[in-house]
Amino acid sequence: MHESVVATLSDGPKTSTSPSYGLQKNALSPMETLAQSISTIAPSTTPTLTVPLIFGLCGAGACLAYGIALVAIVLVAMCIASFARESASPGSLYSYARSSLPPVFTAITAWALFFAYVMTAASVLGGFLNYAYVLLGGYGARVPPVALVVLAAGGAMWLAYRDIKVSARLMLWIEAVSVFLISVVIGITLWKHGLHLDMTQVRLRGISMQQVRMGVMLAIFSFVGFESATTLGVEAREPLKTIPRAVIRSALLAGLFFLICVYGEVLGFGGSPTSLGDSAAPFHYLSSQAGVGAAGWMIDCGVLVSMFAATLACVIAASRVLLLMAHHGLASRRLGATHARNETPAVASVLAALLAFLPVAVLVQPHRGHPGVSGADIYGWMGVLAVFGFLTAYMLAAIALAVHLKRERRLTAGGLLLSIVAALAMIAALLGNLFPVPEAPYRYFPYIYAAYLGAALVWYWISGRRQQMATA
Repeated sequence: MHESVVATLSDGPKTSTSPSYGLQKNALSPMETLAQSISTIAPSTTPTLTVPLIFGLCGAGACLAYGIALVAIVLVAMCIASFARESASPGSLYSYARSSLPPVFTAITAWALFFAYVMTAASVLGGFLNYAYVLLGGYGARVPPVALVVLAAGGAMWLAYRDIKVSARLMLWIEAVSVFLISVVIGITLWKHGLHLDMTQVRLRGISMQQVRMGVMLAIFSFVGFESATTLGVEAREPLKTIPRAVIRSALLAGLFFLICVYGEVLGFGGSPTSLGDSAAPFHYLSSQAGVGAAGWMIDCGVLVSMFAATLACVIAASRVLLLMAHHGLASRRLGATHARNETPAVASVLAALLAFLPVAVLVQPHRGHPGVSGADIYGWMGVLAVFGFLTAYMLAAIALAVHLKRERRLTAGGLLLSIVAALAMIAALLGNLFPVPEAPYRYFPYIYAAYLGAALVWYWISGRRQQMATA
C-alpha cells in the first residue's frame, strides 16, 4: 500500500511556487528549512517537561502513547507532504485547504492554524519561565516573571522581524546541542541497565487504555509544528523538494527521539524515590545516576534556550500564515506588509509575538493574594489549547487531500484510504480531549477554543459582506 500511496501523491505535474509577497526568495538551505520544523517541535522540551506530564497520566504506558501518536502524525505528514510536492506558499496548511475546500472551511483552517502557532508560542514561553527559575535557583525570587517573559517574547519578536536566515541558523544550533546532551544521558542510562526489555513497560499491568488515550493527547503536542516548514514556501530553496522532505523527516526523527527518551526515562526512574511524574527537572536525577552530573545543568540551560528557539519558530510560522491571510482578505491588509530591507512580515511578526506574550503576562500576575500561575502550568494549559487548533488544521488538510486528488483525477484507493485514516485519527484525538470531561481548568479549554472559532467566523461573515457591498 505504501508504494501505491507514494506513487499517487507524486504523480502529476509540479506547480510553481506562489508570489513572494515581499519575502526573501530562495534564502534557506534544506537544513535551515528542516530547522524550522525541528525548532517548532522543540524536541528537547519533550523529555524534560512533557514526558513527566504524560507519565503522570498513564504511567508505564507513556511509551505506548508516544508510539500511537507517532503513527497518527506520520499519516498526517504524508498528507501534508503530498501537497508540499505540488505547491509552495507562506500559508502552510491554509494554502492547501484553500485549493480544495469550500471558503468557510478554508477560513477555519487558517484561523485554527494561526491560533495553534500563537498558543504554542505562549506554551513554550511558560516553559522558558519554568526553566529560567530552575536555573536561577534562590536568585529567582528577585526576578519578576513578567521580566523573563518580556525577555523571551521580545527577543523572538526582534529576530523574527530582523532576518529569517539568522533565525533559522540560530534555531538549528540550539536544538542540536540540547538534543545531543539529552541523548548522551539517555544512552548511558540504557547502557547501565543492560540490553533487556523493561517488562513493566511491555506488560502494562494496571494501565488502562483510557489512561493511554489521555497520554496520547499530550504526546501529540510533542509533535505539533512538524509541518511549519511549509510556511517557508517562498524562502526555501527548491521548496517542492526540501519542504516535503522536512515535514516527513522532522516527524520521523522527532518520533524516534521521543520513543527512546520516554523508554529510557521510565526505565531510569524505576528505583527513584521520586516518581518521574513528580520530577520538576528529571535530567538532574538521570544525569547523576549516569555519572555525568554536570550534564543535568547543561541540559537545563539547553532546554531554556530551546524554549526561546521554539517561541521564535512559532512566531515565524504564525506571522507567515497571517501574512497570507491578510492578502486573501481574512485579516487586515496592514498585516500583509513586509519590511523593505529585511524582507520579513514585520507587522505580522510583532502582532504574533504580542498575542503569545499577553496571556502569559496575565497568568503570571499575582491575584487577590494568590501567586501567579507557574510556568509549568502555563506550558500545559496553552499546549492543550494549541492542540485543538492543530488537530482542526490537520484534519481539514487530510480531507483536502482526497478532494484535491479527486479533482485532479488521480484519486486511488490508497490515496483515499490515507486521507480517511489520517482524518479519523485527528477526529479521535480531538474527541479524546473532550470525553471523558477532564478536570478544571482543562474542561473549559474547548469552550475557549470554540469561542475563538466563533469570533473568527463572525469576522469572516462580516468581511465577506463588506466585500460584496464594495463590489455591488
